[in-house]
Amino acid sequence: MSDSKNRAWREVDLSALAHNAHILQTALAPGCRLMAVVKADAYGHGAIPTARRLEREGIRAFAVACLDEGIALRQAGIRGEILILGYTSPWEAEELIRWKLVQTVADELHGQALAARGLPVPVHLALDTGMHRLGIPAEDRAALVRLYGLAGLNIRGVFSHLCVSDSLQTQDLSFTQEQLKRFYGALQWLRAQGYAPGETHIQASYGIWNLPPQPCTWARAGIALYGVTSDGRPTRQALDLIPVLSLRARVASVRTLAPGEGAGYGLAFRAKDARRLATVTIGYADGLPRDLPHRGGAVLLAGQRCPMVGRMCMDQLLVDVTHAPHAAPGDVVTLMGRDGGQVISAENLARQCGTITNELLSRLSHRLPVVTAAFAAKPKKENLF
Repeated sequence: MSDSKNRAWREVDLSALAHNAHILQTALAPGCRLMAVVKADAYGHGAIPTARRLEREGIRAFAVACLDEGIALRQAGIRGEILILGYTSPWEAEELIRWKLVQTVADELHGQALAARGLPVPVHLALDTGMHRLGIPAEDRAALVRLYGLAGLNIRGVFSHLCVSDSLQTQDLSFTQEQLKRFYGALQWLRAQGYAPGETHIQASYGIWNLPPQPCTWARAGIALYGVTSDGRPTRQALDLIPVLSLRARVASVRTLAPGEGAGYGLAFRAKDARRLATVTIGYADGLPRDLPHRGGAVLLAGQRCPMVGRMCMDQLLVDVTHAPHAAPGDVVTLMGRDGGQVISAENLARQCGTITNELLSRLSHRLPVVTAAFAAKPKKENLF
């Protein structure tokens, strides 16, 4: 645990991050390399410190969601390939060139509009293999020919996204196999026509967990890189990943309520007997769901689990510390992570909140500073990158 003096903070273990990157790399096919997905501030872990550490570990490709995220990485000195997975307006094409960013082509019209800027723009073509979100339909060979014929596009890669690869149910496994068939069929056709697909990628985190290694250039690791699953469901292979992020705050004040007294907005908590309450310096403006106390939310204080009570405030929440008699102002409280022999996992916290870890982590507020800490992550035995 770090010795941060902040009121509340995101504590990231960069040695665990490096460990996870090496473990994930071992699960890939020979010649396939990890592309680190650092969108949404690296899923709440801090995009810049995350990318800097991964670059030190040999990662040479990163994925972001939007232009601003890519520019921020470049301004921080991150090199290598940076792929924007989401939409960028064609009017921003000059910025793509200036910052040496690679843009996803969302559909044929988007590709045509980018090409019309006459630069040419470095792009990866997204193929729609069944998710129907972004991409050129994988079977639309005529559209592919037209895009490859545009002088204003520098097509450097082709990829797709698997929409049910997180599921091991029979019908979902069959759909994933159909997506793979469509993707590799399109690649085979492109090559047969003399078009170079360039860098290829279709696996994301659950594609790494649940599929055999794929013959691609990259595999896009997002939530797995941070050592957690989206929802705790089983995967085909268990990888030795370590959670990277802990969420901590401080006790601001401790007071005793007499039987019958209420506390917080609406006096929503009412003491049935004498109770000690601690005010903790974190709230829903920091990214926590406001109704978490009513969903059984708890914190760890000196290795002891203490329930949240009453209504969460914008910047504070109340915790019942009756059974933690030594609780005092300044004490560190853990909302996600480990304290002593107790742990609140991201998966369990997300389940309490009625969501997945991807949302829970990525909604953590930028006003929570990122503080680095390290446990003894297993040392890497070889350079895999």
